[in-house]
Amino acid sequence: MRVLPFAALLLAGCATTSAPLATEAPMVAATAETDPVDTAADAADDPAIWRNPADPSKSLVIGTDKKAGIHVYSLAGKRLSFTPAERLNNVDLRETGARVIAAASDRADVATAHVSLFMLDTAAAKLVPLGRFPVDAGEAYGMCLWTRARDHALFGFIVLKDGRIDQVAIDLSGATPKVTTVRSMKLATQSEGCVVDDRTGQLYVAEEDIGLWRFDADPSAPTTATAIARVDGKTLVADAEGLALAPSGRTGGYLVAASQGDNAYTLYRLPGVTYAGRFRIGGGAIDGTSDTDGIDLMLGDFGPAYPRGLLVAQDGDNAPATQNFKYVSWDAVRRALKLR
Repeated sequence: MRVLPFAALLLAGCATTSAPLATEAPMVAATAETDPVDTAADAADDPAIWRNPADPSKSLVIGTDKKAGIHVYSLAGKRLSFTPAERLNNVDLRETGARVIAAASDRADVATAHVSLFMLDTAAAKLVPLGRFPVDAGEAYGMCLWTRARDHALFGFIVLKDGRIDQVAIDLSGATPKVTTVRSMKLATQSEGCVVDDRTGQLYVAEEDIGLWRFDADPSAPTTATAIARVDGKTLVADAEGLALAPSGRTGGYLVAASQGDNAYTLYRLPGVTYAGRFRIGGGAIDGTSDTDGIDLMLGDFGPAYPRGLLVAQDGDNAPATQNFKYVSWDAVRRALKLR
């Protein structure tokens, strides 16, 4: 992979003799939290959101327990169903036709990465397994989906633990899905979080100790990575983890990254990916978040508690209970950071 010259700045940012102080971040209170996952220690990992356009109060959140399976939660945080599955890590979803498809990175076989596919039965609030599909050698870690605008083709990106990113085409036209690897890209070190902007066809990936990168998501495009933000110990603190988008207009909005190293969340203004602020989750009746792995964000009306959108963040320390996911109003984030 050819890396653009700006990548040198990322590496330089890691070669400091003393740790800089992280930039201050206002607290934003969580509005709700999910029931804890069933397994202890490092278990809950990554959420994905489905918004019910007909009745936002019946929207759903799915979240992985990477030691046991995958949960479906209500907007109140109540667990509505659970689907057992061994070692699912990251999850994403897209609506395709009349179906809602969820895809998860499957780490059950550490020698061969797999993708597990599900259909979300939105009426029954449960996931229906569609199968697990091999991708290539390596341990699956991150996962995100992309619907290509021009033809509505569905693609997945599996981020392997060593920094390789495999792109797969997901064909749902037949009786059973077909998953075909169409290209691979590579970052130098451990990476996980990823998200694709369906409007622009841009893939964003977090290399945990280095920074954030951007690729062209089209399978015919070059595999060149563009460095867009570095782990600097101030605005973004290693590990850089989950990524999410708050789109606005044709190309604008925000990219949100979990700054796991200091329990914060960093915003970058699109399309130029310029630093726009950071915040933490805490200070309310519900405990805050720390050591966040996965996040998801969806704009729109989710009811009175979330009038402009819903942010869901994994909480790495929900003591005395096991880990869970916290819900935050995007409107509260906007007010705290005085966003336009």
